[in-house]
Amino acid sequence: METTGESEESWAATRAWVDKTLSGGERVESAALLRGGWTSTMRRLELTGGAEGPRPLVLRSFVRPFYLRHAEGLLTREADVLRLLDGTDVPAAALVAVDATAQYCDHPSLLMSLLPGTVRLDGEEADRRAGLMARQLLAVHRLEVPGRDRPRAYQAWTSAERVSPPERTRRPGLWRRAVDAIRRDPPRHRACFLHRDFHPGNVLFEGAGAQLRISGVVDWVETSWGPADLDVAHCSTSLALLHGVPAGMGFADRYLAAGGTLAEDPADHLYWRLLDALAFAPDAEKVAVPWRGLGRSDLTPAVMTDRLEDYLDALLVRYG
Repeated sequence: METTGESEESWAATRAWVDKTLSGGERVESAALLRGGWTSTMRRLELTGGAEGPRPLVLRSFVRPFYLRHAEGLLTREADVLRLLDGTDVPAAALVAVDATAQYCDHPSLLMSLLPGTVRLDGEEADRRAGLMARQLLAVHRLEVPGRDRPRAYQAWTSAERVSPPERTRRPGLWRRAVDAIRRDPPRHRACFLHRDFHPGNVLFEGAGAQLRISGVVDWVETSWGPADLDVAHCSTSLALLHGVPAGMGFADRYLAAGGTLAEDPADHLYWRLLDALAFAPDAEKVAVPWRGLGRSDLTPAVMTDRLEDYLDALLVRYG
C-alpha cells in the first residue's frame, strides 16, 4: 500500500493507546495513511526513541459502520492468526497489540509490524506473480493447525437466492445457468486452513525478474477452515477482473502444477468457483475502487461487468 495524507477522523485516543503499548521510550514520530485498503483505515506509524533505533508499524482501524459491527470478531480472529503464523514459512506481520472492542481506542484497532514490499497490480510480470501466488497459497493450505487453534468454518458470501445479476445485462441466460449451478448442497470436501481473502491486493512483492518474490501476505481477518477450492476460486475471480479471463482461468492450473489438490469432480470445482464469482454481482465495480487508487484507472464499471460475465461463461464452458 502507498502513503497518503492524514485523515480527518479522530484518532487521538488510538494514538495514546499506541504510545502506552510501546516500551523502552518509543513514541510515534509521524503517521501516514496507507492507500489501497477497502474495509479499514490503515496507517503507517514511524516510531523513534527505541534502543534499536527508528522502526515502522502498521495500525489497522475499522471505522465504517458495517465493519464496526463485526470488528470484534474480525480483529480477534486476525490477532489469533498472526500469533499462529509466527515462526511459520508464511510471511505475515507480527502482532504487537489489539483493541478489538475499542476499549481504549477511537475505533477497534490492531497494531502490527510493517512487512516489506508493495502491492503490484499492473500487467508487467503478472504471470510470474500469479505463479508465485499459487505456490504461496499452497503453503498456506498445507499449514498443520491443531483442532483447538483452527479458525471458524468458512462462510459463503452469496447463495442462489441472494445473487443479483447486473440490471443492464444482455446475458440473463448466462446468469440463470451460473446460479443454477450453485443451487445445491455444498460438495463434500477435505478442509484446510484458508486465508479466505487471498488476491493480488493482499500480497506484497519485492524484486523483479528472477529475483521477484513474495515478501508478505496481509489481511487475515476472514481466515477460515474449508476447501482449498474456495481460496483458489477467490484469487481466480480477482485475477480475471484485474487482468482478464485467461488470468483467472489459469490460476487453478498453476495451483495444481505447484502440487495442490482440488475437487476431482468438475461440477464440484465449478460450484466453488461460481460461489465466489457470483458474490461479486451485481456490482463488480466495488472491488475496482481501491485498485484504481493504486493506478488501475482502466478498470471502469463497464470493464468489470464484462469481465465478470465473460469469466462466468468461461467457467461454465470448461467445468459445466
